[in-house]
Amino acid sequence: MAGAILYDSYEIECKRLSDFSEIAKRNHFFELIFILEGTGVQTVNKNRFNYRKGNLFLLTPQDVYSFDITIPTTFFILRFSEQYVKGKNRDTSDLIRQVEYILKNASHRPGCILKNKVDKPLVASFIENILNEQQNQQLYYNRITEQIIDTLITIVARNIALKLPKNVTEATGEPVLEILNYIQDNIFEPDNLRAKKLSKHFNISLNYLGRYFKKQTGDTLQAYINNFRLRLVETRLLHSDMRINEIAYEFNYTDESHLNRAFRKYKGMNPSEYRKLHMSNSG
Repeated sequence: MAGAILYDSYEIECKRLSDFSEIAKRNHFFELIFILEGTGVQTVNKNRFNYRKGNLFLLTPQDVYSFDITIPTTFFILRFSEQYVKGKNRDTSDLIRQVEYILKNASHRPGCILKNKVDKPLVASFIENILNEQQNQQLYYNRITEQIIDTLITIVARNIALKLPKNVTEATGEPVLEILNYIQDNIFEPDNLRAKKLSKHFNISLNYLGRYFKKQTGDTLQAYINNFRLRLVETRLLHSDMRINEIAYEFNYTDESHLNRAFRKYKGMNPSEYRKLHMSNSG
């Protein structure tokens, strides 16, 4: 699947669609998509989410997505590259790395990323201001637009950070962020996530690796890997029609029984019960 190319550091588009012409789309940059009006279904990486006015989606590089539009929808789309984030004059380089990690950490997560209720009207206001600046093009409108975009990206990062390991903050060092990125990139390759492999890959003593990870994140290495995998399983249960045995196979569990035991420990019920409960609640 060929990916679109971003020629500027950021692009803004606002469009109304009755049909999303492409079956599945993949880009090599970040996209923030805000629903100004309309309803339908977003599909990203095999997961489905019913969207409505006020939803904000973050699509990361390599995500595969599409929209099935029910009611004609007006999309606000902000595209920006990883270099846009890196090129900002942040207070510290650590903060740049933190924002980069947080944005990448959104991968595999379908649905609206606004978890902090007070941020929802704030985001809507920022997007309205961006559109006004682009339409009126008064003095310094590009500079003002960039400042609003920077704040918007920071708000997005704050909402994604609500799901990060409990000890990860703006002061967290680069090595552990690289380890977290590596784990997420290799979550479907369990052999790459063995402690010996991680120790060798990051040139960290095997004996020190576990202590370092726990100190930096508040989780043991194995607990973080297990819980991250189970969060993805949870996403499949809630937002896909995959069978339990298919999910077990995708995430390298020995069999469905193995997944049932792990998920029961994680959520207090087996995957089928969890899916049934949330389907009944949503209905």
